[in-house]
Amino acid sequence: MPAFFDTLVGNLMVPTILFFVLGLIAAFVRSDLSIPEGAAKFMSLYLLLAIGFKGGNSLAQHGLQGDLALTILAGLLLSFLIPFLAFALLRILTRLDPVNAAAVAGHYGSISIVTFVAASSLLELSGITFDGYMVAVAASMEVPAILSALWIAHRYSGSQDTGRVPMRELFANGSVLLLTGAFVIGALTQDKGMQMIAPFVVTPFTGILCLFLLDMGLNAGRSILNNRHMLTPGLFCFGLLMPMIGASLGWAAGAMIGLQTGSVFLLMVLSASASYIAVPAAMRIALPKAESGIYLTLSLGVTFPFNITLGLPLYLWLAGLGS
Repeated sequence: MPAFFDTLVGNLMVPTILFFVLGLIAAFVRSDLSIPEGAAKFMSLYLLLAIGFKGGNSLAQHGLQGDLALTILAGLLLSFLIPFLAFALLRILTRLDPVNAAAVAGHYGSISIVTFVAASSLLELSGITFDGYMVAVAASMEVPAILSALWIAHRYSGSQDTGRVPMRELFANGSVLLLTGAFVIGALTQDKGMQMIAPFVVTPFTGILCLFLLDMGLNAGRSILNNRHMLTPGLFCFGLLMPMIGASLGWAAGAMIGLQTGSVFLLMVLSASASYIAVPAAMRIALPKAESGIYLTLSLGVTFPFNITLGLPLYLWLAGLGS
């Protein structure tokens, strides 16, 4: 047990996580610290480009591996099935109506790309390798959860007026498009491309991630303060329990496929995270009657801070047990 706590503390003591904690503290003490919106948008685009390009370059270096298709299939299945587990847990722990429960459940089947980027950075700082194609797995897990949420809402709400999200809007989502496009470009240009833009996508990466997570900490803390009246004990417990359930499923899938420690960890993180960008946009169109304050506060104000501060070190320790 002492070894576990030593590992946990060691994984917590990295700049990226500590800057996120600083943002939380600044929000809770109502500091006027802020990151300009334009700068935050640029940092988001930069991180998506950098992680996608480096993932594609890594795939080009190691070639197509046999477990690529299996891992993407596992990601698709996890993204589709997790909302059903989340919906069942919400019905046990809370009094949410079916439409709100379905909207929340959809967020937990999808992914937080920022959590994925932070997890990738933690692996690099720890010197742990992972498969570059995990970027493609992340991109594939955005959409299935939305479809599951819509089916659940239609099935259990007894209403025929649940909206539809045009598939073009799902697949043209800016985050997914940039991440996937950068991945393909990195794979096509290989080492020549990496040599050309390494000073941009490698050297400043951790510093920009620290600033971005500082901003995310500010946003998460302020979301908690502004919407704390919506956080019932049952919802709060769900926001902490569901990521651990998702991580356990990701660990089981990664172990069955035989992924290396770093890739198992990333699959756990993808399964444990909750979307607060792509899915909220889809839910506003598809389930307009759902309360955005509930699903945004849970995903951004509870699950995201838990994953960044305690979840990542815990999942990394668990992924290492199987190695």
